[in-house]
Amino acid sequence: MIVMVKVREDQPLTASGKVDIQQWLTRLQEDVRVREPERLVEACELAEQLELEAPRTHRVWLSPGSSFRMGLEMADILGELKLDQATLEAAVLYRAVREGLLSLESVAKRFGEEVASLIDGVLQMAAISYPLAPDHGMGQHNQQENLRKMLVNMVSDVRVALIKIAERTCALRQVKDAPLEKCLQVAREVADIYAPLAHRLGVGQLKWELEDLSFRYLHEDDYKAIAKLLAEKRLDRDRYINDVVETIKGLMEAQNIHRYDVDGRAKHIYSIWRKMKRKRIDFSQVHDVRAVRILVPEVADCYTVLGIIHSRWHHVPNEFDDYIANPKRTAISRCTPP
Repeated sequence: MIVMVKVREDQPLTASGKVDIQQWLTRLQEDVRVREPERLVEACELAEQLELEAPRTHRVWLSPGSSFRMGLEMADILGELKLDQATLEAAVLYRAVREGLLSLESVAKRFGEEVASLIDGVLQMAAISYPLAPDHGMGQHNQQENLRKMLVNMVSDVRVALIKIAERTCALRQVKDAPLEKCLQVAREVADIYAPLAHRLGVGQLKWELEDLSFRYLHEDDYKAIAKLLAEKRLDRDRYINDVVETIKGLMEAQNIHRYDVDGRAKHIYSIWRKMKRKRIDFSQVHDVRAVRILVPEVADCYTVLGIIHSRWHHVPNEFDDYIANPKRTAISRCTPP
């Protein structure tokens, strides 16, 4: 299963420039059910109050960064993933605890042991340092894999890992205003540890965003070059994807297949660059910068639909992948127009 996560709009503000928490909550509830909205509002108001009262020297994020607003952004991401209310509350309060403005004991007393336990788990993940050098030898690869395994093994609740991934996503979005050394440090950690972890957990859209954002800092020139080439053909690409999606819907309905979801996207920048490097080709030779994904409920449906696709588009030889992922079967076939 691959989970798609859309990028959220900016947080709603009041006339005074503060976050409109009630309006933010209303928007959040478009994606996820909040059983006790008043308690989530309480968590938001507490996080905001603690940040306002904290001395500037105590704040981790540089101006105009805000730990409180970062917590709301984390909750937005987790709401898209349909996480429960305890996870959302933990996300909102995490930075306050991390920065020493709020104790875990206080969290447990006001919001319950479950929320405090989630925050404590994320703190334990954050406590594992990332001292890897920027070289890419086999020794570093082994260290990266060992660290990823350590993080997975220490997390007994997958919600903890998802909160941490949401936090690193927000960190990478915000770090653009920090010194270059800090940007590169966060980007390297995300590229080596948290993007692969997102992939392992099946959070596809976050994985793509983490890869692209970290790639933007680690290989800025390559990123800009590919982004420019993609932008030049964006309208044609989007029009083509929309046409293919509508064609697939027609083929599925003609075969009386009604339980499916289909959408399309441009291949993300990092994956294009990686393919160019792996196959030693230039951008003009990358023929699959567009991708269409079809989700079906059963394994048998997967191969039925694949047969329908191959009856309309020509399969590219030696470009087929078939694997088990979390725990559904995924078949990837690269095709050319008829």
